Amino acid sequence: MQKPGYKISVIIPVYNKKDYLAQCIDSVLTQTYGNLELLLVDDGSTDGSGAICDSYAVKDARISVFHQKNGGPTAAVMTGLREAAGDYYMFIDSDDHVSQEMLGKMVQCLSGQKGEIVCCNHVLEKRKATVPVIMPLPPGVYEGERLQKEVKDKLLGRENRIIPMSRCMKLCEKSVFEGNEKYYDTKLRMGDDFNLIYPALLSASRIVIMEKALFYHYRYVEDSIVHGYDPQNAESVAGWYRALCRIVHDKNVPEGEKWLNREYCYMMLYVMKNELRNPEKNYIEKIQGIFLKPEVRERIESTPVSVSSRANALLYLGMQYPNTMLLWVLRAIVKRYDKRKK
Repeated sequence: MQKPGYKISVIIPVYNKKDYLAQCIDSVLTQTYGNLELLLVDDGSTDGSGAICDSYAVKDARISVFHQKNGGPTAAVMTGLREAAGDYYMFIDSDDHVSQEMLGKMVQCLSGQKGEIVCCNHVLEKRKATVPVIMPLPPGVYEGERLQKEVKDKLLGRENRIIPMSRCMKLCEKSVFEGNEKYYDTKLRMGDDFNLIYPALLSASRIVIMEKALFYHYRYVEDSIVHGYDPQNAESVAGWYRALCRIVHDKNVPEGEKWLNREYCYMMLYVMKNELRNPEKNYIEKIQGIFLKPEVRERIESTPVSVSSRANALLYLGMQYPNTMLLWVLRAIVKRYDKRKK
């Protein structure tokens, strides 16, 4: 085990993940880096996950458990941030797990500088395959003018984000979250990580992108919010957009409105895909109600974006021309795709 240095607060929001939770917790407790605390935030689990958390806390003094009424992932994250006592914070989802050397390798990239963030890559754990995922931003240390021009100015408005906006896969010096709490919205089910990580990245003074570093194992769960149907998805994106408007204004992001509207169009691709999965017969009526709304049409029509994948090109076409026949065809394609993935 490596000699202790900076204290790391590992925060795991927990909600009904009893089948995967033990693997997740064990992967933290067996890290080669020992100077850590583990905060398990039980967000009103009903499947026994809370009891699993308590059983681990009895066995390891590094663990603190917090039980709270269900308030969603952002509420659990905020509890973790309030209670954390470390120098650096790391978030892990309770159905994922991490490689044993993750924290040790990431700590080696730290300088001790206030406002630094170290990013690793991840492995997508599908049912039938394991896929390495490397972020587009080249490995290296980004500071000063390079950090502004090559990272901060390019975080919004790209089909493939240069840094994933997931709260996971990042070791963050605690000050990057200070003062950004006002942007967190516990009601969001889509884009909630974005509202946490985007202002943190803008607040960073140093960002390190590790080479390879496939430490984080993301479990692809078919019935999760991202891959299933969420009837509140469009409302979440609308709330996300309102919060991002405040962020780009408060942080004086260069050409912030332009890049935000591009990001909005890419987010609406997820909304279209989600609504095409609506099991109800009125899916066309709902899609048209969303995409024919005047302010939505204005943003889409005034903000042309490029899409590289054929799937996104089809979804974008549906956003531009949400007529009955096209939506019927798109729904058939999505249903066929989902059936093939099962």
